[in-house]
Amino acid sequence: MSKKAWGGRFATELNETALRFSASVDVDKRLYPQDIRGSIAHVRMLAAQGILESAEAEKIEKGLNDVLARIEAGEFEWRVDREDVHMNIESALTEAIGPVGGKLHTARSRNDQVATDMRLWVRDAIDDTVTRLDRFLGVLVIRAEGTVSVLMPGYTHLQRAQPIRLAHHLMAWVEGLERDRARLLDARKRVNESPLGSAALASTTFPLDRERTAKELGFDRPLRNSLDATADRDFLLEVLSVLSILSVHLCRIAEELVLWSSQEFGFIEMSDAVTTGSSIMPQKKNPDMAELVRGKTGRVIGNLVNLLVTTKALPLAYNRDLQEDKRPVFDAFDTVRDSIDILALCLAGTNFRDDRMRAALADGFLDATEIADFLAARGMPFREAHHVSGRLVSRAIREGKTLPEFSLDELREESELFDESIHEALDMEIAVERRNVYGGPARARVEAAIREERATLEARGIDLALLSEETGAQPVIRYEDEG
Repeated sequence: MSKKAWGGRFATELNETALRFSASVDVDKRLYPQDIRGSIAHVRMLAAQGILESAEAEKIEKGLNDVLARIEAGEFEWRVDREDVHMNIESALTEAIGPVGGKLHTARSRNDQVATDMRLWVRDAIDDTVTRLDRFLGVLVIRAEGTVSVLMPGYTHLQRAQPIRLAHHLMAWVEGLERDRARLLDARKRVNESPLGSAALASTTFPLDRERTAKELGFDRPLRNSLDATADRDFLLEVLSVLSILSVHLCRIAEELVLWSSQEFGFIEMSDAVTTGSSIMPQKKNPDMAELVRGKTGRVIGNLVNLLVTTKALPLAYNRDLQEDKRPVFDAFDTVRDSIDILALCLAGTNFRDDRMRAALADGFLDATEIADFLAARGMPFREAHHVSGRLVSRAIREGKTLPEFSLDELREESELFDESIHEALDMEIAVERRNVYGGPARARVEAAIREERATLEARGIDLALLSEETGAQPVIRYEDEG
């Protein structure tokens, strides 16, 4: 946009290099639906308040809709010399309907305009992300329903620790993602306040109805302070913080898929649709999509740091630095969106090897805690019972045995509290079932958690039967005949 277009203050044009450096239209043109929507709400309010004639407002609104149609048809020319999405649209409007188009900007600044656009865009992006999360949660529930009977090692420090159900592990992923969903919706409350009418920083002398524009645009209320409304981007920082936490959860899921698909684990086989080969090693089947989800986490976190640094020392009110708020926000939402979708695709088509998971239970003394609990239940202080179990593990390692292979007499050498029921207690299925407390891995508890989440998703409008059909979620693959 020529500097002369801003009035008589400037005698020369902006330097061409400075124009290219300061133009943002290549990034912020993405805001065009929100920009036009906000402009229509603004012009309707101007007419209702008698600031514009009704005929003028109608002409402007029709012109804006025509511009929108041209953009969506791919017939709109985005011009760098017009700097940003706002001036591209307003200039095109004025070219189409004449000088009356300039009245659109009455009682408005690009400062409150862009803040409004970003809040509208982020609100839409949150809603889209939540919808995608619900579909991913649905895939996890479908897979959990099919794996309740599958036992696997639970890990701490990446060391086999105690037996659990695979479904319990999948539902642990669900819990973290549900909190992410709740954080997004909580942040949405603070996004959903309207800056429109705050103008450059000190509102306006025109008798605006900010409640009207806020309501028409679906905001809960207008922001209370015009300086704050135009200058603060804490709502973006909050959303990027939530997206970073969500991205970390997605990364942890991706990391476990990578580990489980390795030959060292062999717990899963991912579908051909989400794996790749090697340029020189024909035997390879690499979990590239999960690795990329893991790798892209750094981008999302980096976007948060980017905006934190951009805003950390800005005085009130608006500063041009805030032009840089859009790229990190757009990129973070895009990255998280794609990561959610790709992990849903990965989980839908993954084959779970229950034979490999069960075999892993036999190595690593995952039943050692059962011995300690057995003795503690019979009156031995748990710390002493822990030592007894540890001595038995040490002896088993020396003798090349598993704990169930000790005879009752051998066990009673460590404690007279052992009786015939100890070997039943060391059965992995029984060990898992004994953990029948709320939040535990016993079958009834896991099935209850799955039913609760299924009901939650169905109440949100997720048709799990249709989702299963759409995603092709596979049942657990059993290999019992392979020994």
